[in-house]
Amino acid sequence: MKISSTLSLYIGKNFLFTFLAFFAGLLSLVFILEMMELLRRAASKPEMTTGLVFHMALLKLPHMGQLIFPFSALFAGMTSFWKLSRSSELAVTRAAGISAWQFLVPVILAALLLGIFKVTALNPIAASTLSRFQQLESLHFKGQKSFLAISAGGLWLRQGDDISQAVIHADSILQQVDSATVYGVTVYLYGKDNSFTGRIDASEAKLEDGFWIIANAWVSEGEAPSYMVNEYKLASDLTLTKIQDNFAPPETMSFWDLPEFIKTLDKAGFSAIRHRLHWHSLLATPLLLCAMVLIAATFTLRHARKGTTYFIIGSGAMAGFLLYFFSDVVFALGLSESIPIVLAAWAPSGVAAMLGLAMMFHLEDG
Repeated sequence: MKISSTLSLYIGKNFLFTFLAFFAGLLSLVFILEMMELLRRAASKPEMTTGLVFHMALLKLPHMGQLIFPFSALFAGMTSFWKLSRSSELAVTRAAGISAWQFLVPVILAALLLGIFKVTALNPIAASTLSRFQQLESLHFKGQKSFLAISAGGLWLRQGDDISQAVIHADSILQQVDSATVYGVTVYLYGKDNSFTGRIDASEAKLEDGFWIIANAWVSEGEAPSYMVNEYKLASDLTLTKIQDNFAPPETMSFWDLPEFIKTLDKAGFSAIRHRLHWHSLLATPLLLCAMVLIAATFTLRHARKGTTYFIIGSGAMAGFLLYFFSDVVFALGLSESIPIVLAAWAPSGVAAMLGLAMMFHLEDG
């Protein structure tokens, strides 16, 4: 017997409203905790006001919403199926000849649409607000006027084409409106076959109009003695925006901008690996939400008959924790290139979906 469209809409709407309730509740809890943490950090900063802290917490909220999306789907699925079971609606539906697979379809479709919404709409908003949050955090909490995160080893940049390459190392950087100045500069020059051709040392260099303007540069070429040049111009395809983007976490880049940006990165570089892994993780989001629905259904259908509500909640929480832990482990393996990036991004969603399907096949025969 086929499930009616009215019943499908009823089950789908039930899940969506429950999801929104869980999502709003968890988001409110996260907002309160984030406010408390920011207020604690701001206690030693006289210039920080409550209004600014509130503004920063709001800016970070969309990013945190992305993190709790799968857990909201898991608990919404369990709650929806449990309520339908307690009200005997599931029993009546099953008695009418409708299988569990049929009333799962509208919920899975709703989860799929939520996943697409998260990737295409929520992610760009979260990327923009998180970028602004990190700028304010760097300015007010870390005292950094530049958004660039310079490590203890200094700043490393790479530029060039198929003919020549240059690797630039600097101790520090000063970010200005439309240019950047680096200090304590060493430039390593390489030829077409990656052979070392020379080196430039200087106290500072300024990036502007497609060139590095290096003042009082000591130039070493091959085995010839070093010589000083008052102003050395090194052609560059770098811009201030490109430098900022290379240091920006992938979470601060929109789903729509990532593919084009990844093309500009060195595929073997750590930044490219992070951004590619994040891109594939976003693509796997709809599958992950569908997997959460399947896992929720298996917990609810198996235990609803026994009335063990607390066991259902505990089992769901444990499943979410294990999936989160597994995702972190696989993500770390992907970053270290121990496993392929595509496998690292899709494995948590794929494994969760296969486990959910296997458990459903074990419980249902129709």
